[in-house]
Amino acid sequence: MEIKELELKGVYLITPKVFEDERGHFFESFNQNVFKENKLDLNFVQDNQSLSQKGVLRGLHFQKPPFAQGKLIRVIKGRVLDVAVDIRKNSPTYGKSIALEISEYNKLMFYIPEGFAHGFLTLEDNTIFSYKCTNFFNKESEGSLLWNDVDLNIDWGNITPLLSEKDKEAPVFSTFKSPF
Repeated sequence: MEIKELELKGVYLITPKVFEDERGHFFESFNQNVFKENKLDLNFVQDNQSLSQKGVLRGLHFQKPPFAQGKLIRVIKGRVLDVAVDIRKNSPTYGKSIALEISEYNKLMFYIPEGFAHGFLTLEDNTIFSYKCTNFFNKESEGSLLWNDVDLNIDWGNITPLLSEKDKEAPVFSTFKSPF
């Protein structure tokens, strides 16, 4: 397993070592010792999974302290464009984002720490998206940002996504007061 920190401090790309043969494939999707060796001493307490059709956009979501969550993300089936936005107000990359395509095909994983808003766009029907969380979900601590905010300038491609009412009404970045 290769763990590489990306240009936004604390965000990591995880590339598993995949063993393939005529029967299929095998890989470790998490190994606590390997993560610790790479300065990611994490305690996951909750696993979440969603099923979405092509064109569903979920996000940009976060949990406010003290219920902030780090997330280890992977795609079991299908493909997504996965996005993390730095919302740590004292960070040199505040308001910057990173986007990665993760899929059942490339088997990449994405670790996004506390202090980031997160969202994803499904690129195939019947996409199964899974993530481990470092804290429990708390409804009163939910926060969000508008997915297509011009100040965030995220390139989702030329799409008209399927959105929840909550995601359609999320606040814009210019009025956002970060709790981080």
